[in-house]
Amino acid sequence: MDFALNNEQRELRNAIGKVCAKFDLAYWRDCDANERYPEEFYREMVNGGWVGLTLPSEYGGAGLGITEAALVMQAIVESGAGFTGASTIHSYVFAPNAIVKHGTDEQKKRMLTPLIKGEERACFAITEPNSGLDTGRLRTRAVRKGDHYVMTGEKVWPTAASMAQRMLVIARTKPIEECKRPIDGLSLFYTHMDPEYVRTQKIPKLGRNAVESCQVFIDGLKVPEEDRIGQEGKGFQYLLDGLNPERILVAAEAVGLGRVSLMRATEYAKERVIFDRPIGKNQGVQHPLAECWMYLEAADLMMLKAAALYDAGVPCGAEANSAKFLGAEAGYRACERAVLTHGGYGYAKEFDVERYLREVMIPRLAPVSRELVMCYIAERVLGLPKSY
Repeated sequence: MDFALNNEQRELRNAIGKVCAKFDLAYWRDCDANERYPEEFYREMVNGGWVGLTLPSEYGGAGLGITEAALVMQAIVESGAGFTGASTIHSYVFAPNAIVKHGTDEQKKRMLTPLIKGEERACFAITEPNSGLDTGRLRTRAVRKGDHYVMTGEKVWPTAASMAQRMLVIARTKPIEECKRPIDGLSLFYTHMDPEYVRTQKIPKLGRNAVESCQVFIDGLKVPEEDRIGQEGKGFQYLLDGLNPERILVAAEAVGLGRVSLMRATEYAKERVIFDRPIGKNQGVQHPLAECWMYLEAADLMMLKAAALYDAGVPCGAEANSAKFLGAEAGYRACERAVLTHGGYGYAKEFDVERYLREVMIPRLAPVSRELVMCYIAERVLGLPKSY
């Protein structure tokens, strides 16, 4: 076993670190406070070729593995950008995987190249308000009309949907009562968001306020047949290609958020003097911080194991889910402890740790709940009966 990063991986982290260094904490604080999209940072990502990290080189991507992508995303978060910075390119790393694996050569060129060059932006419209994680029960319909489909429905939580020209969207093309399983009869599309038929609405939320989350209302959108990815009715299976990579990326980012919070807390503990001694000299402050470091490092190892398995083409569902669970929990511990270490100042925006605590709720909730991860491990790893 070799737990050390290779030269290419170290160079990647160093390179992205230099880019992130152009954007200080004040920049991210301003974006969050004013709910302003970090357009300057996004453009740096596009110009540096970071948007196409895992996408094929023949379409302008870097063709890297998920391990390298996870390291890059983690470095972005650790720089102080947090989930706000990572979210500018996060979805582009894993979501187009369905296009890469199941799209035609014409579709890959037409769909991936503008995304990588920053000429088009996309959102990923999967979740619905009434179905949540039960994707088989989604209600968005795409009814075939000759050489096109007419789509109607509602999606929730797509990132930056109001800025997107295209969306990767799943819809039911065959009534559920005619299918053997609820997950059958769903089709995947990558299509234009015609404003005449698609409306977005911003969702006010707890954190990551610079990068909006939206509701998307679709009413009679005409979707050309050539915008369908793969076979009709196989959309759910195609989505599965992006599940493990997303869990790995979220795990890496959660660990990164925990690390930057821990660093801020440690620096503060060294400098803050109370009763004529730095508070970091007290074991009541030291021990919780030390514990956070250990949990973060353990979660990071599970993330790297899952990434290595994925890149090797080996099944990694248990590891990817576990990495997401452990990363989120370790990240939350560290972010909470950072606020507590700062005392009253932890509640002040100028110290940034309150922003990280708000953001760390994201990996605890998405892309899959803690409880469903535990159900997965209980059923798939331990062999216990399905509970739902």
